[in-house]
Amino acid sequence: MKPNSSIKFFSGTASRNLAEGIARSFGQPLGQTNVLRFSDGEFQPSYLESVRGCTVFIIQSTYPPTENLFELLLLIDAAKRASAYNVVAVIPYFGFARQDRKDRPRSAIGAKLVADLLQAAGVDRVMTMDLHADQIQGFFNIPVDHLYASSLFVPYIQNLNLTDLVIAAPDMGGTKRANAYSRFLKTEMVICYKLRKKANYVDEIRVIGDIRGKNVVIVDDIIDTAGTICLAADMMLNEGARSVRVVATHPVLSGPAYERIEESRIAEVIVTDSIPLRQKSDKIKVLSIADIFADVINKVYNFQSISSNFIF
Repeated sequence: MKPNSSIKFFSGTASRNLAEGIARSFGQPLGQTNVLRFSDGEFQPSYLESVRGCTVFIIQSTYPPTENLFELLLLIDAAKRASAYNVVAVIPYFGFARQDRKDRPRSAIGAKLVADLLQAAGVDRVMTMDLHADQIQGFFNIPVDHLYASSLFVPYIQNLNLTDLVIAAPDMGGTKRANAYSRFLKTEMVICYKLRKKANYVDEIRVIGDIRGKNVVIVDDIIDTAGTICLAADMMLNEGARSVRVVATHPVLSGPAYERIEESRIAEVIVTDSIPLRQKSDKIKVLSIADIFADVINKVYNFQSISSNFIF
């Protein structure tokens, strides 16, 4: 990036509150945009101020609907056509990340397609958090800053002062993440084994490890329908766990997720504001990632190392 180029922050409509937090933490006002909407459903975003020669940071999570992704692509294209020096897409929640491979015949790899679309639109760099699959970074031919919410979650867990703490992976795919937490916190780890016959529905779940008398914290990247975590919590409590909490970066919370969490025996669900909550819940605690992104943006803009931002 050009050291003497000015920096500007802009937001898509899906991440306005988070973008305001990032800009405020950075000490910079949020730039003005406008989205012109047509009667047939098309829309056209534009900038209401000059970005010529600027390093432009566009903040937008790409959760459903896909209009959020397409708006980000149009904002990138508009910035490039307005002669921005560099365009950085800040995507706290990277949508379609669960489609990182062909897990069934004749299926698409959505995460790779999204990476290609972002690069075709002209983005120069991507910042994101807790990708569902680390290999998605390799889908890009541009720099990708992959941040982790562990720098928020670990101090929160430590401040709970829980005795007999155990970290749990909600499935086999989450063992790497759970293991990192357990090693840093110097606790034991257990693994949930789940059997699915169709998407968003768990037929059976079992726990591998000792949870009797333990305070369990389930660590995940995404909470979608909340079916897995609620079923896992019930199973763990029935088998003698003292309490169950859930830590997850991205609160997708689709379908009956809110109702399931409210009716569950989970003590607390801790998430970030990468995706805004659709409704309030006494059981859901939101930690803001604005300061983390503002700090990393400052370091990247000034050519400084960001390795100190990673706890593990």
